[in-house]
Amino acid sequence: MLKPNAVKLTLPKIMLPNADHEYVQPKKAVHNESMMKEWENSEAYNEYFGFIKAMNIAVRGKPLSYECHTSEITLGIISLLKSLDQMVTETPPIDQPQRFGNKAFKIWYEKLQKEAGTLLKENLPEEFHKSLPEIADYLTESFGNSTRIDYGTGHEMSFCMFLCCLFKIGAFKEEDCVAVVNKVFNRYMELVRRLQTTYRMEPAGSHGVWSLDDYQFVPFIWGSSQFVGRPIIEPNMFVQESVIKKYASEYMFIGCINYITTVKSGHFSEHSNQLWNISGIATWSKVNEGLIKMYQGEVLNKFPVVQHVLFGSLIRFVPFDKNVQSSSQSSSDAFKKPVAGDG
Repeated sequence: MLKPNAVKLTLPKIMLPNADHEYVQPKKAVHNESMMKEWENSEAYNEYFGFIKAMNIAVRGKPLSYECHTSEITLGIISLLKSLDQMVTETPPIDQPQRFGNKAFKIWYEKLQKEAGTLLKENLPEEFHKSLPEIADYLTESFGNSTRIDYGTGHEMSFCMFLCCLFKIGAFKEEDCVAVVNKVFNRYMELVRRLQTTYRMEPAGSHGVWSLDDYQFVPFIWGSSQFVGRPIIEPNMFVQESVIKKYASEYMFIGCINYITTVKSGHFSEHSNQLWNISGIATWSKVNEGLIKMYQGEVLNKFPVVQHVLFGSLIRFVPFDKNVQSSSQSSSDAFKKPVAGDG
């Protein structure tokens, strides 16, 4: 049986399944609000949140151009994402009266479902093929809902869980951590942004201007970590047009800001109030800490998101082996009324 990969604030320790490990098709398990406490005290919750924080540490102070180890498997997953990107080119939007939710996305998604297993086989060594029936579902859930034609933080979480699974089966090693964020996840971001704009996807569960972003959350966490210890710009500068133009391709956080300013109009404080509040925080380390707390409160601890999470033999919905208590702090106010001089 796979042992817990109890990652907290250190890089992940890869725990390989033994030769007799049985992979399963992952399924939903959190069916109502009353099960949220069980989720928050589960092995899956602790391992996944630990993975997010471990990757956060791995890319601390490391911009996208940072020279890092890039394994063949890392290149393989990037190649897989490029293939899915090419499928967008081959599946143009169709003419329809509705402004949002272009139905061509359903065609693209059907191709994804059909090709996911083959693409994983082509880009992962044979020793990992046994895991494909399990990890393929995390991949296919990473790009949006084909019925609603929407995308949100739950789909983003599925891709992060896909990456976490690749660590757990030993496909990714500790030395791959930086490349997994700066190369693989960043390439994923490029693809989902193209999906959002090409097919006019609706935000899934958006909180409007009070949400961090209509679609994403994790790139703000890992992106803010890239600035920690690097006095390139202060947080109050990230909304400046000159800064966005100069650093959008170098820092993931600024890339997110650039995308927002591309798809939204009006004053930044009006369409992205939470991010505007973050610009009032004094240091990137404080921004990063606040974003992690906010992610825990506004994504991991929210039933509308967690009800769609898939669990299997790698990401297990079983009690954590320690008496882990979830934070009772509501992190929706993590950046409430920031003070410019707050260190």
